[in-house]
Amino acid sequence: MTVSDLQRWCIAHRIRIIQCAAVVLILATPHRLVVGFSRLLLDRPPVPAIDLKLRYIEVQTWFPKEIPQETMRRGAYPPASYVILWPFLGWLTLTSAQWLWAVLMIVTLGWLAYVLLHESYAETLWERLFVGVLPFAMYATSVAIGNGQLVIPVLSALVTGLVLLLDKRQGWPTDVFAGVLILLALVSPTIAAPFFWLVLFVPRTFWPAALIALGYGALTLLAVSSQKRDLVSSLLRWHARAEAGVLWGAPRGGYANLHSWLIAVGLEEWNRSASLLVLGALGVWVYYHRRGDLWCLLGVTALVARLWTYHRLYDDFLLVLPAIALFRIVKQSSATDNNGMIAGVLLVAIWVAVLSPPRLLLFPPPWNWLFQVEQLVVWGTVLIFLLKRASASSVSLRPGYPLVPRTHGKAL
Repeated sequence: MTVSDLQRWCIAHRIRIIQCAAVVLILATPHRLVVGFSRLLLDRPPVPAIDLKLRYIEVQTWFPKEIPQETMRRGAYPPASYVILWPFLGWLTLTSAQWLWAVLMIVTLGWLAYVLLHESYAETLWERLFVGVLPFAMYATSVAIGNGQLVIPVLSALVTGLVLLLDKRQGWPTDVFAGVLILLALVSPTIAAPFFWLVLFVPRTFWPAALIALGYGALTLLAVSSQKRDLVSSLLRWHARAEAGVLWGAPRGGYANLHSWLIAVGLEEWNRSASLLVLGALGVWVYYHRRGDLWCLLGVTALVARLWTYHRLYDDFLLVLPAIALFRIVKQSSATDNNGMIAGVLLVAIWVAVLSPPRLLLFPPPWNWLFQVEQLVVWGTVLIFLLKRASASSVSLRPGYPLVPRTHGKAL
């Protein structure tokens, strides 16, 4: 079969393809959500709500006294993160905090699905089902909910903030609200930090970035003020704990990231330098492509964010952003456009990747290697395509209506 034959087949069967893909997502969703929420709320194995329980201990012991040494060993998050987490974990019993976290997961996951639908150009019922159900059906969603991880609310806040920030039809109050959302997303810097380049360069004004930087500094000072140590000592101790956490965790569950690879070949002393180099390269690339399509930039940044530092299965939730970027390219392309054809094939590849059974990673070699190779081949190919696509676009393509409608007498 030639490329032209494949293209004609896909065009002829495109409706059936999106229907089948949406049906599989719908069928996968109940199991994924039941497993995730039963681990979070009912302490079902394996390791139920493990990350939420660790964050709960760290927040509870941070205020108003100095953290005990045994907790400090685990507290790899920066001081500002504990201030951001306090409203969810600092004043409740553990059981109540788990239920509040479950509500947060439902709200942020539902809101993210709404934003993705808004941004995706999905038109038909089956297209909207595919886009709307995708974030619920991913294996990373189940793992993130079950562990009590941060990636779902962080990504929801990031995407909403960036979409609002780049919508020039909104006024400064919306910009401030967007800045607050992005500031809250920095509760997990290993996920959110790469997206800060978009805040810094894409809106063509520095004041949102300055607002976020000042806000993060204020949160850090507030967190440190509850400790007996000064700012510098607190930050140095956090950095030491973070590096120790990477060295411990990257070989014991981390996969497909720069730190795990360096540690595997005995070059762990290069972890910091290599991550900063990748982060800096992303910043340069975003600057030179700041007028490109927002979702190509988001897709590239999400893939770099997944690779630049230590991550586990739950952070594969970042793949939802390049998936939507590919979906938009398909929708924007004509039936004979090769870019649309390639984007469609890669979208199917991501669909397969995010539905893969994550337990394969726990299997002995070579099965765990097959899972990792599958993911890396898909991620790398999508990254190369989006890099090329962003270089070809010069104007950010936005939907024809705002995420938050104006109500000053103008038409919605």
